[in-house]
Amino acid sequence: MDDVDTLFNPSLAAALKKLDPEDGEQILEYFKTHALMSREKALLQSSVREQKKLLVENAKLKKDIEQLRVQLQDKQKRRSAKPFHSQAPPPQSFSSTPATPIPPAGAAVPETPPPASPSHEGRERQTRRKRGGRKAPPISDPLALGAESRIDASRLDLRVGKILGSRRHPLSEAMSVQEVDVGENSPRVVVSRLGGKSDVNQEVRGSLAVLLCNVKPSKIRGVVSQARLLSCSASDDHAELLLPPAGSAPGDRITFLNYPGEPDRELQSKLKIWELLQPDLQVDSRGVANYKGSGFEVKGKGLCRAPSLMNCPIR
Repeated sequence: MDDVDTLFNPSLAAALKKLDPEDGEQILEYFKTHALMSREKALLQSSVREQKKLLVENAKLKKDIEQLRVQLQDKQKRRSAKPFHSQAPPPQSFSSTPATPIPPAGAAVPETPPPASPSHEGRERQTRRKRGGRKAPPISDPLALGAESRIDASRLDLRVGKILGSRRHPLSEAMSVQEVDVGENSPRVVVSRLGGKSDVNQEVRGSLAVLLCNVKPSKIRGVVSQARLLSCSASDDHAELLLPPAGSAPGDRITFLNYPGEPDRELQSKLKIWELLQPDLQVDSRGVANYKGSGFEVKGKGLCRAPSLMNCPIR
């Protein structure tokens, strides 16, 4: 209130007290309070305007950073592809046989051994194989090696799915079988470890979930599973399915802002991509599913979350 006291002339305060000795002091306090509230309101409006301005600038900077990241990735791809371009073969001589120098008169002509016949070479190769000789390793494609060296979550084909039905696995009480719509012509059959209890199957029926769709189809206890339901768990006794953001639809892609690559058509089991990435798939302290701090995002709709668990792995 000290700043407000300077807004009023002492003669004005004295005049109010003289006109109304009883309520003059209260009227003066009312004026001071009203002036202070007006000043705070003006400061608050100014702060809101500055905040909106900062949000707009932040969005613009984020867009510029994304464009620069895409340009940098394109340059890196072109730079890594240049050394592997095939080189033109060396020019061949038109003569079928090399020129043989004519020896001087009286010089002895060296005898050249006859070339080994193809059949003789074939017999030598067979002999080496019988003795346990190793074959030469196949030459790998450098471009294919470069693609396989990228080990991050962008290689996972994650999509939003809607569970149309869920039932107990016919041969396992610890498993259940779901039919999930992922935006394709027909639903996918998924074998999961949600358990065969009827209340669990009824609870997940009709709900949205996160599916890993580029796993190799495999038969689990007689039922072919065509995808993997992603869940999180703090212990073996309690697990929760990851929830896509509100407004998601079956088939929506789930991507990572910091890892914009395209997913594999099918994860090769021998490369164990899922096993390598799984330790970095976590639910953080806010309940958000992420890979190395980059959230599971459905563009334009939000982030995937766990219903109630926090700080636990995704499996």
